[in-house]
Amino acid sequence: MARITVPAAEALMDKEIKVLDHGFVRLVDYMGGDARIVQTARVSYGQGTKTVREDAGLIDYLLRHQHTSPFEHVVFEFHCKMPIFVARQWIRHRTARLNEISGRYSVMSSEFYLPPRDQIKLQSSDNKQGRNPEDVPAELQDKVLELLKRDQEATYNNYEELLNDDIARELARINLPLSMYTEWYWQMDLKNLFHFLKLRMDAHAQWEIQEYARAIAQIVQATCPNAYDSFDRHIVNAERFSANEIDAINKIVNGEENPLKGRNLKEFQEKLETKAPVKEQYLEDK
Repeated sequence: MARITVPAAEALMDKEIKVLDHGFVRLVDYMGGDARIVQTARVSYGQGTKTVREDAGLIDYLLRHQHTSPFEHVVFEFHCKMPIFVARQWIRHRTARLNEISGRYSVMSSEFYLPPRDQIKLQSSDNKQGRNPEDVPAELQDKVLELLKRDQEATYNNYEELLNDDIARELARINLPLSMYTEWYWQMDLKNLFHFLKLRMDAHAQWEIQEYARAIAQIVQATCPNAYDSFDRHIVNAERFSANEIDAINKIVNGEENPLKGRNLKEFQEKLETKAPVKEQYLEDK
């Protein structure tokens, strides 16, 4: 059987999608696409339908009902370059296979991440992990950028001095900051990649890793447009409701008082708010 190829994915092969100031995501290889999902699903119950429309319907059914094993047969391999602090969040997704550049063997490059001015924010008062959306004064932005840049340059100069003194690379590197860029080859199947994208495109994720997730989403959408469309509708822009929340919905529909209170009520109300489609939002920005 011939290898499945997708023209839109072929057009993206080995092309860097720029992310942040020095980073990128590049599609190195892929295996399968929408056709592979349909192929593997039909092994389970026979030949079934064959038209493009019916194939899209089958993919949608599988994802909607969480029959996700056929999605594991589509695999992506990326070459990615990101700040180390982004990599440490990224690596929490342990279902991938990866190989990262090592400072024990290689001299690390003098590339560091500096946030764009509009992303320099104060600490959020109600989210221990996040930023306050309010803008900060220009003079404070200048101060932050100057301090970051000064420390990055000083630390790298010290690193180079240790290397020039022939100190072992594995020791010379230990003071290098989290803002330094690293690179890796990263491989993941579509089922787990959808889980990664769901979490990392979410507004609660750190902005920098959201940018990488959106770049990866562009490649996944090009390679598996039907699967991505179902993912967008049933996962990215959908919500899960607890038993208590479903009970509240039934009471509201029947004209009764919402029984949810406090934090539970706040979370319930947030779920009911209209969510902007991440896919369209990203493509318009690009």
